[in-house]
Amino acid sequence: MPQKLRKRLFESLMMNFLLSKDTFGNIRLELESGESYDQVKVIRAFPISHPDNGFSITDQDGHELVWFESLSELNDVNQAIVQSSLEQIEFIPVIQAITGLNSYALPSIWDIQTDRGLTKLKLKTEQDIRRVSSEALLITDANGIQYLIKNRRILDKFSKKVLDRFM
Repeated sequence: MPQKLRKRLFESLMMNFLLSKDTFGNIRLELESGESYDQVKVIRAFPISHPDNGFSITDQDGHELVWFESLSELNDVNQAIVQSSLEQIEFIPVIQAITGLNSYALPSIWDIQTDRGLTKLKLKTEQDIRRVSSEALLITDANGIQYLIKNRRILDKFSKKVLDRFM
């Protein structure tokens, strides 16, 4: 990229770095100083409690290269790359309702509606339900998959009854 064009790109950015992806989906970070890093990772600082605040871009060894508070600080290109990267590495389905269960005894199998569709989870112990905040819960099933309930207070009556029994 010609030096003048590169300088104009950096001047137009809200943050002084550029992200790009290669054909294999690896992210490259280029800093205004001219330093560049291949195969960087984007990490949320608080993926459950504050998913929209606090992001880090790290090198292959986990050393932080860039910190930014919000996606709104980034230009459209960097935002798109960060969002697609996070979607690829994060998988925490959000439980919208508990639609059934096989038993109130443990282990129990729950039928759940998530933001990704209907599924089942197997709850081994009551300790697999953890409070994240006064409203949010994180449930880990027997396979290690984590499910999030963002606000247990807005769930339907049956879902609340099931949660109350196991908490």
